[in-house]
Amino acid sequence: MVHTSNTTASHALIKHFTSKHRALPVYINPSRFGPLTHTFSSMAKPKIHFIFCFLLCNTLLSFFHCTLSLLDPEGEVGILVQADDVSMVQSNRDSRKRCDFSVGKWVYDDSYPLYDTNCPYLSSAVTCQKNGRPDSDYEKWKWEPSSCTMPRFDALRFLGRMRRKRIMLVGDSIMRNQWESLVCLVQGVIPTGRKRVTYNGPAMAFHAMDFETSIEFFWAPLLVELKKDPENKRILHLDLIEENARYWRGVDILVFDSAHWWTHSDKTSSWDYYMEGNNLIRNMNPMVAYQKGLSTWARWVDQNLDPRRTQVIFRSMSPRHNRENGWKCYNQKQPLPVFSHLHVPEPLVVLQGVLKRMRFPVYLQDITTMTALRRDGHPSVYRKVTSQDERQKPGKVLPSDCSHWCLPGVPDIWNEMLSALL
Repeated sequence: MVHTSNTTASHALIKHFTSKHRALPVYINPSRFGPLTHTFSSMAKPKIHFIFCFLLCNTLLSFFHCTLSLLDPEGEVGILVQADDVSMVQSNRDSRKRCDFSVGKWVYDDSYPLYDTNCPYLSSAVTCQKNGRPDSDYEKWKWEPSSCTMPRFDALRFLGRMRRKRIMLVGDSIMRNQWESLVCLVQGVIPTGRKRVTYNGPAMAFHAMDFETSIEFFWAPLLVELKKDPENKRILHLDLIEENARYWRGVDILVFDSAHWWTHSDKTSSWDYYMEGNNLIRNMNPMVAYQKGLSTWARWVDQNLDPRRTQVIFRSMSPRHNRENGWKCYNQKQPLPVFSHLHVPEPLVVLQGVLKRMRFPVYLQDITTMTALRRDGHPSVYRKVTSQDERQKPGKVLPSDCSHWCLPGVPDIWNEMLSALL
């Protein structure tokens, strides 16, 4: 209860309150001003009464303006992010009600996989069974979140939600891995002759004709533009993106990834120089370059997409299990049960920082930790057909792929999570 002994004190108190809290979303209970307004009505002059009403109305209008700005993703107010919020980097009001799918465990389920290796849209490098892999348990693990249930993928339900929509997966070969998985998950319920794949430059699209739905993949491993100069030098333009981004316009759901190419060593790097503005740069810390490239992507999304029409998801990096990381994926037959210590990769930290500064509500699909447990899911030496004699030949070192994923396999679970998010 607020009390005052004279009109001067009351005026000063109201002036202090409104000037200090005008920009804050404060709930105002009119009952608390009862004695105060009574004092003004009985003691103050009409002019003072008018000033009080003006200030009170101004405070209420400021309150409503601030509240509406928080609800409008296109307003000037930045998004609200909790410091401990890892997988939810968005401004949706119901973010706390959503399940954190990134925390859980792998559970063996004999009802998996959800399709078989005969899916006609699989590239040969990921059909590990056809390439001679002797075990198949890697196909039968599902992800069980700790705090909720992740629904089993339902192809008809997914296509029903995607009716008359375009969903595009943008990124590198790991994202193509996920695209092939998603196409194989849905194609079995579509009659022959009512599905097809088309190609348009760096893009390919699977069409479910009866649903007027397209599931597309766009090759852009760095998101920003990589070009060659007149001397055939490869230039990575950290502040240019429109050459790729023009393909993303008009898409209803965009799913991005970009990390692996940024972490390549000098020997396997895809560029010779960086360029930012007119500055040609020979050397730069890879994570600084990654942050600059992601920031260019973020600015384009903020400036060009409407959250009422387009949903944007950024999938975190898929871990490698190669010798450089101290792990080998060859002959691994089951997931790791736990980690001795949990390490958050630096690219994920950079990605979180960029997303938190965006105005557009982007959902971070965090698959990094759950996927790091799946060292058993890579093609390893089964990326192509190789005879047993050749594999056992003395001194023969076969190339081992510990980056991509056998299909059916781990990316199917990413798509179950994606379906649940959508």
